[in-house]
Amino acid sequence: MTENAAGKRVIKKYPNRRLYDTNESKYVTLNDVRKLVLEETPFCVIDKKTGEDITRNILLQIIIEQEEAGDPIFSTDALQQLIGFYGNSARSLAGDFMQSSVGMLYEQQKRLQEQLTSAMHTNPISGMFADAAKRNVEMWQRMQETLMKSSGLMKPQASASREEPPLDD
Repeated sequence: MTENAAGKRVIKKYPNRRLYDTNESKYVTLNDVRKLVLEETPFCVIDKKTGEDITRNILLQIIIEQEEAGDPIFSTDALQQLIGFYGNSARSLAGDFMQSSVGMLYEQQKRLQEQLTSAMHTNPISGMFADAAKRNVEMWQRMQETLMKSSGLMKPQASASREEPPLDD
C-alpha cells in the first residue's frame, strides 16, 4: 500500500492526464476520486512530473463536472461574487467564512441524515422529527444569510429571492 507521510491515499496524475491510484494499483477516473471524497477517504493527488500536490485542482475539476451534470449549486451571481473576492482585501475573510459555512452545512446535513435514519427505524410515521429537522435547516439558512449580509459578503437584495429567474434561450 503506497501512502504519503500524512497517511493519505496517493493518486498520481501522469502527463497524459490519467490518474493512477497507487493503493489500488489501477487507473481511476474523476468519478472514482469523487467516490473517495464521498467515502471520506483521505487522499492527495500528486503531479507525477513535478511532484506538486494538485489535489485542489482535481477537486475543482470534480466540482465543475458536478455543476455541469445537474442542478448547479452555484448561481451565476454567486460565482461572480466569488470571483470578486480574488485580489480583494476581504479574500481571507471570505475564504474563512466559506470554509466555516460549508463545514457547518456538511455537519448539519450529516447529523440530519443520521437522525432521519434513526427516526425511520424507530417510528416511520413520526412527522415530529421531520418538522424539527426542517426548522433546524431554516434556522441555519437564516443565520448564514444574516452573517453574509453583516460581513458584506451578500448584498441585501440578493436574499430576497432564492430562485433564479428563468433563462431566456
